[in-house]
Formats: sequence, structure tokens, C-alpha cells
Amino acid sequence: MSKTSKPFKVSKTRWNEVVLVCRKCSKKLDGGFGPDGDKTLKKALRRYLHAGKGRKADLAVVGADCFDVCPRNAVVAVNARRPDELLIVPAGADLFEVKARLGLDDGRRLKPPLSRPDPAETTS
Repeated sequence: MSKTSKPFKVSKTRWNEVVLVCRKCSKKLDGGFGPDGDKTLKKALRRYLHAGKGRKADLAVVGADCFDVCPRNAVVAVNARRPDELLIVPAGADLFEVKARLGLDDGRRLKPPLSRPDPAETTS
């Protein structure tokens, strides 16, 4: 071991999932997500998925360097577990659909569809 080399250190996290969001796309778009359409995709996903802050969170939504896709009026995001699928998220997209397409499970379940009464059964 040479005099200048230092030992590696490890920093533990509680992350189960990591979502990378392109910073360049986010900056070009300047918002467009969330209920009012005024948040970046990263901030809107953090709030929608109840992602905590720092290493103690279960889910991390992190800004990343450019993925070299550069779509118009959209942001590129990827689930780090599935790096083979870059998701191009158009501005104003429903965050529930973004969550589903990224393959994230935040413990919420889909609402059961409202069952409509069958007209044949209601007539007696």
C-alpha cells in the first residue's frame, strides 16, 4: 500500500429503490409536474411517493447527469433497478402512472373500480 492511498469507506443507506431524473431535462422544462404544474419531476415524485430525505429514506429520487435522449417538453427518468428502460415523462403526466411505469410500489393500492349496476338486474 502506497503512502498516498487511503482505505475505502462505506456509507450505509436504507434505500430500497433509486429513481434517477435528468437534471438537464428538468432545467429546460422548468416545472410542469405536480397538482399545480409548478414543480420539477424530481420534487413532485418525492412528494407524491413520500420519499424521505437523505440516506434514511426508503426511496431516493436523485438528479442525474444527462442521459443523451433530450426529448422536447418531457423529462427522462429511470428506476436504477431497471436501467434498460429510460422513461420519457411528458410534462403534466399523472404521477400515479409515472410511478407504475417506473415499477415502483409505495404501498398504495389501486382503488377498486366502481361497479355499475346491471340494468337487467335493477328492473324487477
